[in-house]
Amino acid sequence: MGDIRFAPQPQALDLPALRAQFPVLQQSVHGAPLAYLDNGATTQMPLAVLDAMRQFETHDRANIHRGVHTLSQRATDDFEAARATLKRFIGAGPEHELVFTSGTTEALNTIAQGLWLGGPKKAWLRADDEIIVSGLEHHANLIPWQHAATATGAKLLVLRPDAQGRLHTADLARLLGPRTRVFAITAGANATGERPPYAEMLRMAAQAGALTVLDAAQAVSHAVPVLAQLDCDFMAFSGHKMYGPMGTGVLAGRHAALERLHPLRLGGDMVEWVKYDSACYAALPARLEGGTPNVGGAVGLAAAARFIDQVGRAAIDAHVHALRAQAVAGLSAIEGVTVLAPHATDAALLSFVARDVHPHDIGTLLDEQGIAVRTGHHCAQPLIDHLGLGPTTRASFALYNTPDEVERLIAGVARALEVLR
Repeated sequence: MGDIRFAPQPQALDLPALRAQFPVLQQSVHGAPLAYLDNGATTQMPLAVLDAMRQFETHDRANIHRGVHTLSQRATDDFEAARATLKRFIGAGPEHELVFTSGTTEALNTIAQGLWLGGPKKAWLRADDEIIVSGLEHHANLIPWQHAATATGAKLLVLRPDAQGRLHTADLARLLGPRTRVFAITAGANATGERPPYAEMLRMAAQAGALTVLDAAQAVSHAVPVLAQLDCDFMAFSGHKMYGPMGTGVLAGRHAALERLHPLRLGGDMVEWVKYDSACYAALPARLEGGTPNVGGAVGLAAAARFIDQVGRAAIDAHVHALRAQAVAGLSAIEGVTVLAPHATDAALLSFVARDVHPHDIGTLLDEQGIAVRTGHHCAQPLIDHLGLGPTTRASFALYNTPDEVERLIAGVARALEVLR
């Protein structure tokens, strides 16, 4: 027999050393050590990110692209270096460009509105066209498409999940047709952790002639999509979900697709020339980056990408998947607790409901034990309504979380249910 070769296993994370890089974790809440399990909403920032931003703000801070003085030139170099770093991070190819935004929400609105603004002759979306969105989406990848459909007369179709919250390619095939103009899907459902077969679904939609949109907000901290390997015209994500600063994000995509977007922000630095009665928009990416950008935030976002790669993507993925599996097993063993999408083993979050107990009450009692979780509909109310289980409690994991914190979560939920029942 020939040699049997195994893929190298990712090394275990050095959790004490990693946790020391996050100042916010070094505190107690209500007298208990903080167990921060709300990473699906916002991750914390390591010293590497804080230091990069501090260096910019104390050494290079100036407006970019417009100044001939030294600080302006250094700030411009910092900004464009951050763009290059993030393009490498997401595996962008030569056919792609990257635009800085304030986050996923702005990026998705830029796409959805940009495809119909600018008049009927330039608009990609028109009356009787069809827009398909998945039924797993965060409101930010649903409401902009509702608005686009209303504004243009297009029809909004929903690729509905099954009773377990899964999406199926056969269902998408039935929706795709000659009028399909846009297909929008998440890389990971923020309400359940479901990770749909988005690569295959993007390919199907592209073959049908649609522009394709990927909400990667829940994927950039682990299982990072490689843009050049996807049939993806637009991809959006936020800095605050990948150990970066709040108010930062990215819209990345194919040049040809981005060129179709009418700018959402009109003003300075997004024009070539301006007259009193007309203007000529600048080339990408400046065209979609009107106004003074968050340069320090872009620097911090690039530092976060470097931090993730330094820790190791495979090691992070294995770590958060193991924490999720531990939590699923422990919570499922509690009488009356139902975990949503337990099959989503490659997720970094889980949501659960407890019979006859409201999640806000569970979240409040967990907070009294120093455990931070998220409760409610998670900005995905249609999906929660579809699953018929009501609002949930969500725990979401990051590279700095520990198995002990998961055990605290499980024990905390059990104690909370004893009190509340």
